[in-house]
Amino acid sequence: MSPIITKIVAKALGLSINLLSYVAPAKATALAYRYFSKPLYGKLKRDDLPGILREAQLETILHNGGNFQSYIWPGNETKVLLVHGWESNSARWKLLISYLRKAGCTIIALDAPAHGLSDGKEYTIPRYAEYVNVLIQKHQPNHLIGHSLGGATVLYTQAHYPNPYIEKMVVLGAPSELTIVLNNYRKMLGLNKRIFKNLKKHCTDRFGLDPMSFSAAAFAKKIDVPGLVVHDREDETVAFSEGMRIANAYTNAKFVATKGMGHRLHDDRLYNRIYTFLFNEEDEVSIEEIA
Repeated sequence: MSPIITKIVAKALGLSINLLSYVAPAKATALAYRYFSKPLYGKLKRDDLPGILREAQLETILHNGGNFQSYIWPGNETKVLLVHGWESNSARWKLLISYLRKAGCTIIALDAPAHGLSDGKEYTIPRYAEYVNVLIQKHQPNHLIGHSLGGATVLYTQAHYPNPYIEKMVVLGAPSELTIVLNNYRKMLGLNKRIFKNLKKHCTDRFGLDPMSFSAAAFAKKIDVPGLVVHDREDETVAFSEGMRIANAYTNAKFVATKGMGHRLHDDRLYNRIYTFLFNEEDEVSIEEIA
């Protein structure tokens, strides 16, 4: 779908929700939350998996009345757990996996709720973090790598389920503040003040946490595991300032600012940097540029 058509559809949906909010506010709020939390892309078919996932050992794990999909590429005793972002799936790690394999390590990945082969219709960071924590307890990985909302999820996971197994973390292109995500959603749909207020309350009830307090930067403050925070200056999805906010709060992390890689952050230079961070001795530089 082209950006223009996507924008038109979003505005039409927002108009419908706004009109509904005057006659059925509860239904309008539920509809607004549904489109906020339900991904449109990222699902996979088990009989048509990308090649990189067909190379893995697949395991479907039951948890809290649902199930999620995990993938394992066996290797040595060093283990890396990969956590993808919104409207994606574990196949997004194909290029990075080729670098991690050079270290001979065991690579583990999972599909987020309502993504890939995992079930569900709703994506939330707390639910995703439960899945990540299940795999951490099961496999005891040494390193965590998360992209976009997956980056925010690994920060949430380590802050709420501190795991002694984790030695290093990599956070790629992650958003920091839930309020910013909500405001971007509001602008995209053109939601009115009435429905936006109700949506924030619904998120509070759903997460058990005020959106004003739901912050990846706040989670990062609680973490002392060495980290690498990466954000592109030209990220069109998550503002560069969001990455800076996380890096400033994450006192034991180094910050890598890239340019021209966009939000996806697929680049040989960056993957080499991640490899060095995880498997080689580190220098004392705290802020780096990859352009």
